Amino acid sequence: MNRINYIRFDWAIKKLLRDKANFGILEGFIEVFLNKKGCKIIEILESESNQKFDDDKFNRVDIKAKDADGEIFIVEIQLTRYVNYMERVLFGAAKAVTEQLKDGDDYGKIKKIYSISIVYYDFGVGRDYLYVGETKFVGVHCNDELLISEKEELTLFEKEQDKTKNKNRKFKYNRHNAGDIMPTYYMIRVNAFDDNIKTAMDEWMEFLKNSEIKSDTTVPGLVEAKEVMKFDRMTKEEQDTYIRHLDAVANEKEAILTAEIRGKIEGRAEGRAEGRAEGKAEGIKETAKRMKSKGFDIQTIADLTQLPLDEIERL
Repeated sequence: MNRINYIRFDWAIKKLLRDKANFGILEGFIEVFLNKKGCKIIEILESESNQKFDDDKFNRVDIKAKDADGEIFIVEIQLTRYVNYMERVLFGAAKAVTEQLKDGDDYGKIKKIYSISIVYYDFGVGRDYLYVGETKFVGVHCNDELLISEKEELTLFEKEQDKTKNKNRKFKYNRHNAGDIMPTYYMIRVNAFDDNIKTAMDEWMEFLKNSEIKSDTTVPGLVEAKEVMKFDRMTKEEQDTYIRHLDAVANEKEAILTAEIRGKIEGRAEGRAEGRAEGKAEGIKETAKRMKSKGFDIQTIADLTQLPLDEIERL
């Protein structure tokens, strides 16, 4: 049975997922990882931090979407190491908060922000592949969580009592703790996934890590991705651009690794620049090797990578 070639999620999020017809993939991703059922994306928000070009070094917000309730989802792919990455994640969420308001707007218009980072290098120390960070206010002495008063200045207990007395009264405010208002951060560590598939989230991790989708999948988002994200569905021009993207990713990783090693050995700053030159050649070979493993014919690989046929056969 021929293996189906699916395009990488980091490529799709810059291209395909901006198309409203493909919002179902993003909605499924949010449902599985955030356990947020019924999420309907209504638009992709424009921001100066949105990526549009491949030479931006993959280092900013990749997509910023809004659902039917006005809540905002920032999905960011990080392929290589980045200094002060957590600070940048914080800045991105804070910026998304402030961008919601115009001068004179009431703070009550601020909607919940979900910051989702998909990290493809060995980030942090931990055994899990998904970490969630939320804000809570916990009592120093009583260890209880501080709940937020209602806009009507009723306590939660009084609100429940009032509901029983006057069922027709409507309450606009339904956020009870700080986590309902403050940004929530999701950190997905792709390399930490052990390729052991047991759950819907594991299936998504398999796709994020290896671009593999089970033929009989019923997982939200992957059902749509199984058709939309086939390599063969792209035009020749799109395929060429995608291959160049893979080259750029491989080159960046290889250049950084080579530069780090050379820099440590030689103790010179120019080690990083020299490493990039060597890394580019190695990155092209690595791309060709991945294409070969996925069933691409030798001539196609040669046409797209410009490597000699005999060299590709030896990979």
